[in-house]
Amino acid sequence: MNQQPIFETIPKPLTKILEDIKEAKIQLPDFQRGWVWDDEHIKSLLASIAQAFPIGAVLMLENDEKMHFKPRVVEGVSEQEYNPELLVLDGQQRLTSLFQPLFLASPVETQDERGNKIRRWYYIDMKKALDGSSDTEEAIVSISEERIIRNFRNDVIEDYSSPEKEYEKELFPLNKIFESFEWREGYTKFWNYREDKTKFFNDFERLIIKRFENYEIPQIKLLKGVPKEAVCLVFEKVNTGGVSLNVFELLTATYAIDDFSLRDDWDKRKDFFKKYRNLVKLESTDFLQAISLLSTRKKRMDDFKSGKKQEEAKGISCKRKDILKRTLDEYKEWADQVTTGFEKVSRLLYNQKFFTSRDIPYKTQLVPLASIFAVLGEKADNDEVRRKILRWFWCGVFGELYGSAIETRFAKDLPEVLEWIEGGEEPTTLSDASFRSSRLLTLRTRNSAAYKGLFALLMRDGGLDFKTGEPIVDQVYFEDNIDIHHIFPSDWCNKNVEDRAKYDSIVNKTPISAKTNRIIGGNAPSIYLERLQKSYHIDEERMDAILNSHVIEPSYVRSNDAEGFFKARTEELIKRVENAMGKEVLRDTIALDLGGTWSI
Repeated sequence: MNQQPIFETIPKPLTKILEDIKEAKIQLPDFQRGWVWDDEHIKSLLASIAQAFPIGAVLMLENDEKMHFKPRVVEGVSEQEYNPELLVLDGQQRLTSLFQPLFLASPVETQDERGNKIRRWYYIDMKKALDGSSDTEEAIVSISEERIIRNFRNDVIEDYSSPEKEYEKELFPLNKIFESFEWREGYTKFWNYREDKTKFFNDFERLIIKRFENYEIPQIKLLKGVPKEAVCLVFEKVNTGGVSLNVFELLTATYAIDDFSLRDDWDKRKDFFKKYRNLVKLESTDFLQAISLLSTRKKRMDDFKSGKKQEEAKGISCKRKDILKRTLDEYKEWADQVTTGFEKVSRLLYNQKFFTSRDIPYKTQLVPLASIFAVLGEKADNDEVRRKILRWFWCGVFGELYGSAIETRFAKDLPEVLEWIEGGEEPTTLSDASFRSSRLLTLRTRNSAAYKGLFALLMRDGGLDFKTGEPIVDQVYFEDNIDIHHIFPSDWCNKNVEDRAKYDSIVNKTPISAKTNRIIGGNAPSIYLERLQKSYHIDEERMDAILNSHVIEPSYVRSNDAEGFFKARTEELIKRVENAMGKEVLRDTIALDLGGTWSI
């Protein structure tokens, strides 16, 4: 079956494109960012046109009412009520950088190499442009708004503030390039119609002005009927010089048609989330994924109520193409509930000792978690319900299930967890989750979700602050700068154990304050424990209790028995993981430095 083409490529005269921009026949979709090119980029682009060099294709989208994007004019164009024929998807920076210096009767608002805002007129030095030995880029000149060049003492060294001074210096204003007749008349009159000057301008017109007038840009035009997800994907592929377009930007442009600013709405919600330190990195796309999960779930339930069978009902999804289908009414219906859901997520994370965004094992897992809370409402505060949610959460963490193909898992999580809470079967995440005992040896950095999980578990399950002997709550965590540090210090291990690598694993680490870690230094445990007891006025019995709260057997650290400590603590950490997941850890063989193996 023949498929209808979705695009066509046609070369378009530069003059025609810029005229259409001026008349608002070509505009930008609202999701496009602002124009950001600086003075040097503009001059380089103009030099390319002057040399008839290619500057690349531009990508346009045929305006389609079904696409439902709010348009806006290119910067520099006067606001006008006009329904555009085309929307610029890729090429905004280049087209704006050509339109403003070539078509505006006012200076271009741009920036210098340091990012400072400046206003510039653009000229071409006629002599340099025609001199084959000169670099054409040097012929493009930008001059301040007053058209005067000054030195560091503010003395005037060049003045182009009148047409006569332009004629004298033979500096051609580029905003006259497509209407050069009047300037030419003034130029030849200024030089008393001298034959050499007339010939000079003829050469300039033939070699430079004609290049601008005859210049064509390849235009790739996406035709009407292209789906939004295709626009999003194409934009990401071609817009390598800018910021990738995401679903939030597309929906922002879509909702703007109905005078609703999605960006403003999200900014208010994001400010609300900032008061929760573990949600500061929550993104707009996370929020929209939760909206999509809840909206598509409702549609699926409505299908069931109408008598449709399982295979006939709409699916639950938060993939890009499904997010893009969400209407403004659907967004408004669920936005507040999703906000409340994420607020509940934050509280649960704090309770589980995930105090900051960097501590969270999988930010992605918060999306289905917030959706679950949004549906459950106050029911989520029930102890039995809460324990089930936590078991699902920890299975995701230690099963390390949210690193890839997450949208499909999200679509399963929401209905399966809700059905499980109502007495149904366990969710797929629980059955999929597995943790091997040997994984403990490879958990060495925060890059691992399970590493972060164990760090939080040690605090949640009673780990006491080494300094105060009190539970590690958020105030202690932030004020004392609690982080993951070695129990048997790295320096000591480098000198005293053979298999040093395993002592960099989570088995030899625990939550310790920055001050305590400085006291520990590189000393043997037996030595630093005495120093800690003396510094913090803690007796030996109390220090042993603090060590036990971190599942550290005191006798091993007081005797500097690294091997005994490692075996005992590995076993205790396995028990913590099993308790959190509600299932047994797969015990496999761990190779040790003493020869042979150790099976646990």
